[in-house]
Amino acid sequence: MGDNSGDTPSFSSDDVITGAAQGRLKSFIERIERLEEDKAVVTNDLKEVYQEAKGEGFDVKILRKVVRIRKTDKAALSEEEAMIDLYMSALEG
Repeated sequence: MGDNSGDTPSFSSDDVITGAAQGRLKSFIERIERLEEDKAVVTNDLKEVYQEAKGEGFDVKILRKVVRIRKTDKAALSEEEAMIDLYMSALEG
């Protein structure tokens, strides 16, 4: 195999992947493919929820901001709000 200077084997075009490595490779690829499929389903579900909310008169842009804010660390959010207030008051003065 290629240069094994470390714990992770590297492969070149001249290398042959062993049976065990082939099995691991196949396993990784299949797991990635399943996760990609799951991600596509979740992305579609989110799109549908946002469309439903929009259909009921909610502002999707604001909903996205609220979701982002709710998952932001409270301390980081407080710091961000303080900086916004500081900048806004500097512009007013």
